[in-house]
Parts: sequence; structure tokens; C-alpha cells
Amino acid sequence: MSSPTPAEVQQYIEAGLACQTCQVEGDGRHFFATIVSAEFDGLSRVRRHQRVYQALGERMREQIHALSMKTITPAEWAASSEAGTAQVH
Repeated sequence: MSSPTPAEVQQYIEAGLACQTCQVEGDGRHFFATIVSAEFDGLSRVRRHQRVYQALGERMREQIHALSMKTITPAEWAASSEAGTAQVH
């Protein structure tokens, strides 16, 4: 099975999770994603990450070696953008 591209990982996440914004960078095995979703509202960081893993399903075990992520709500995204940090890490 071939390694996915960052664009493919982004598509996988967006197919399983309603995202306002999803940006993925990576080298085919290790990825970093910034995901903004209203589904994260009221969830802990662990539960947010579990929700992303759920969206990725078996791909997380079979294709993606490592995924680091920043999971934020639209309100958190807006607050960081207003503070002058449009890209949150």
C-alpha cells in the first residue's frame, strides 16, 4: 500500500469530520494537521484527537505512521486570528 500525500490525508479527515479549516503537511509517513471543527466544541484535547483518529479509521494503522495535530474550535481559531496569529501551532 502506497504512502498517502498530505492532500490525501486532508481529504480523509474532511470526509469523516465536518471541518471549517483543515491543513495538512508531511512527507508521506509523518504528518502535521491543523484542524478547525465545531465538533471539537466542549471536548478535551484527547477526545478531539480521538475524533480525528475515528475519521481516519484504518488508515491510521495501515498508511499513516505518525500524525501530530492542532485541533481547535472555530471560536478558538477566530480568537487566534484576531490576535494576529492566523496559523496556530
